[in-house]
Amino acid sequence: MAEEMITRQEVMHVAELAKLSLTDNDAAMFTDHLEKIFEMVNTLGEVDTTGVEPTFSVTDMDTVLREDVAVNAQQADALLANAPERSETLIKVPAILDDGGEG
Repeated sequence: MAEEMITRQEVMHVAELAKLSLTDNDAAMFTDHLEKIFEMVNTLGEVDTTGVEPTFSVTDMDTVLREDVAVNAQQADALLANAPERSETLIKVPAILDDGGEG
């Protein structure tokens, strides 16, 4: 490799920002892997793509989607029947805040 595209210190800095703990071996491995990825990206940047249409899918298949239609499934009673405790149409759950969320 002629010139480093990423240094071990940069890898450690990014790991620290991501709250990751890397060993020296990890840092060396990731530095090497990222260096190779950057080399591949640079190689791809050298490819002449003049006249090449952008690719949005690697297959000729179309995605078949159903029409998005809202329906009233009338399932509220069936769903609420599974709740251990309810109040009218609401499911009651234990409070997660000490003061009950007030204040």
